[in-house]
Amino acid sequence: MDLRRRAVALLRLRPGESVLDVACGTGLSLPLLVEAVGASGRVVGVEVSPDMICRARLRVAAAGWENVTLVEAPMETAPIEPVVDAVLFNYTHDVLQSPAALANIFARVRPGGRVVMAGIKHPPAWLFPLRLYRLLKAGPYVTTLAGLDRPWRLAETYLTGLTVRSALLGTNYLACGTARG
Repeated sequence: MDLRRRAVALLRLRPGESVLDVACGTGLSLPLLVEAVGASGRVVGVEVSPDMICRARLRVAAAGWENVTLVEAPMETAPIEPVVDAVLFNYTHDVLQSPAALANIFARVRPGGRVVMAGIKHPPAWLFPLRLYRLLKAGPYVTTLAGLDRPWRLAETYLTGLTVRSALLGTNYLACGTARG
């Protein structure tokens, strides 16, 4: 099972719930999220890139989803539905390194809301060649390489019960927890 599917499964979404897809990109997670919340649920995707959100909008239109809202804005200032039940951070390293973005996101998550993060990280130091690979591979996709040892460190203050598992030879991770009350 790929990391995206594993991340969405960890959200334990139920029909009628609302979920925020942070930095949703072209909307690759949207089909999984829509299926999980059903027609009575709500999916909100936020993306700063006009090109990527355009592709996400085309995906939504082609599928005919009426319960998906896409917002083009930086996460730091994005107007997010008042309260969401769950949040997906899928390969959102830059957002996870922004205190202002995290404050905006977690101000809109109900206490006890489920939060899942998946993304890149440094593998253990003894796997040095993979560290070099991670740096080269990540370079074009992030604005900062800071925080790759523990990408979830800033989000940790908003969460309880955080568990983190390494994936893909330690070059990626999957983390989940619940929003503090």
